[in-house]
Amino acid sequence: MTSKEDLANRRAIEAERIAISLARQKGEMRSEIKGGDETVAWVTEDLCIGCDQCTIVCDDNAIELYSKEMKSPLLDVPSNRKARILKDECTGCRLCVLACPTDAIKMIDR
Repeated sequence: MTSKEDLANRRAIEAERIAISLARQKGEMRSEIKGGDETVAWVTEDLCIGCDQCTIVCDDNAIELYSKEMKSPLLDVPSNRKARILKDECTGCRLCVLACPTDAIKMIDR
């Protein structure tokens, strides 16, 4: 079983990898995405796969994961994680939009 310390170390390594990857893309893509104090991130629940990438890159602790019952009776999974944006904490930095592999997060006007 993975210890909490091992998990924290793996998460730190993954966060660094994502940050480096995002830094490469950020310049070009970030300029195309609306952001700033007047905006807030929004998650389209049906597209969210609960991968935790957005929470790793969010420096503001503005994203939390919660469990939601699966809609499909074909999958034998009791619940599925989804991301939720905490509006007051969100600074509009757009990192979560760039990190999301399913394009479930977009920026909207506050």
